[in-house]
Amino acid sequence: MPSASPCALVIFGASGDLAKRKLIPAIYEMAREKLLPDSFVLVGYARSPLTDQQYRQECREAVQKFARTQPIDPEIWNRIEKNIGYVQGDYGSNDGHDRLCAYLDKADREKGTAGDRLYYLSTPPNTFEPIIRNLGEHHKKQPRDGKGWTRIIIEKPFGRDLASARSLNALLHEYFAEEQVFRIDHYLGKETVQNLMVMRFANSIFEPLWSYKYIDHVQITVSETLGVGTRGGYYAQSGALRDMVQNHMFQLMALVAMEPPAALDAVSIRDEKVKVFKSIRPMRADHADQFAIRGQYGPGQAGDVKTGGYLKEKDVPPDSKTETFAALRLFIDNWRWSGMPFYLRTGKFLTEKLSEIVVRFRSPPLALFQKQCDAPVYPNDLIIRVQPDEGMSWRLNAKVPGGQMTVKSVALDFFYKTAFNIEPPEAYERLIYDAMLGDQTLFIRGDEAEAAWSVIDPIEQGWIASQRTPEPYAPGSWGPKRAMDLIEMDGRRWFQGNNGDAEPIVACSL
Repeated sequence: MPSASPCALVIFGASGDLAKRKLIPAIYEMAREKLLPDSFVLVGYARSPLTDQQYRQECREAVQKFARTQPIDPEIWNRIEKNIGYVQGDYGSNDGHDRLCAYLDKADREKGTAGDRLYYLSTPPNTFEPIIRNLGEHHKKQPRDGKGWTRIIIEKPFGRDLASARSLNALLHEYFAEEQVFRIDHYLGKETVQNLMVMRFANSIFEPLWSYKYIDHVQITVSETLGVGTRGGYYAQSGALRDMVQNHMFQLMALVAMEPPAALDAVSIRDEKVKVFKSIRPMRADHADQFAIRGQYGPGQAGDVKTGGYLKEKDVPPDSKTETFAALRLFIDNWRWSGMPFYLRTGKFLTEKLSEIVVRFRSPPLALFQKQCDAPVYPNDLIIRVQPDEGMSWRLNAKVPGGQMTVKSVALDFFYKTAFNIEPPEAYERLIYDAMLGDQTLFIRGDEAEAAWSVIDPIEQGWIASQRTPEPYAPGSWGPKRAMDLIEMDGRRWFQGNNGDAEPIVACSL
């Protein structure tokens, strides 16, 4: 992989948690993999009053604590550290942005960054507008005669509904062309997510079977074992549907459901993803409670963590109806998936932390073994594990050795660590590198974000109008009972994480 071109990376929100845990360590790992250009400058921008040296020390501590490879290489870090700087200012401050422009101009002259700028908005959503306007206006004031490129990375959430997403897109397009805008979803940088397309389109065994004719349903689960923690104030305004479903889970669903793209370029791939969102069967607001289940964790204990319940968390209103769990049943009305359900669920304080896709195939048309077996012979599952332990598992039925006809579900497993004997890179390493190259394949397009919100809005409106409150569930469980009913009333059941379905060995008499 070639090194990126010379550039300056500016991180707004440089002293925040995301920058320390993910972005700064990703820059170090890129340098270790020789993906950073020789002429590279990292500029932190935040409200905190720091000197260049103080910020460099913060960056060093972040890398020592959170970098993927340890211990850190002093030679590599020293090369990065001397090119790290800091600018203090409010996000809407003209003076602050003037200082930033002066710093970047100096970097062009002294460090050879050639006028190339990558701006990363690692800040709360309410700061997006002042940052975007200031960046846009300052670029108008200081034209660079066509020299260098300018790109902007925006963290989720991209809006909180369709109207705000459209407004944010309109603001961006006042100052930036769509090819300059990189709406980031870190799930798209994970190796397993990228491997979804390879698995589907590079293996002829799957493509003929990849439709409602052979697949019974698809499940997508993103579960967490902790509560909202210190994010109660943010979460009370967001909830599981906005925080996880509209972005991460919809992106996973789109990659599972999309048609083969015409080419492996950003335009072709994102065209097909948009078609998926536009094909989702519209959900009427007054039917939201039937097809979209919400819950709140109550008091209890999960593992070593105790909680008084979501309503007792810091900064959460005592009468909050915000959901900490959401489960949906969706249908994609196109030729490939007509009438076949997609089940999505996500929540906090659940049994285990995982992100996975389960593709459950239909049972054979002739239930040959059912006539003689004491229990059901289970259908085949393809489990795509995004985290932890990225990989895939193919569940097949096989005969247990011996004289009796005994059937058992067995797994053919593939894990990145063991198959390739390497640690998969962190998602942010790949995504920042792609943004430096100008490759938008793994980023979300503006109309894609709007199409996803058009699915979510009726659900949110239905929940607001509903007399039903979120159903309580116990910490350490798999969520509220109605989420189980959502799938079990269809004659199906959730795949229960690492424990699978705990299929018994099936004995059959001959």
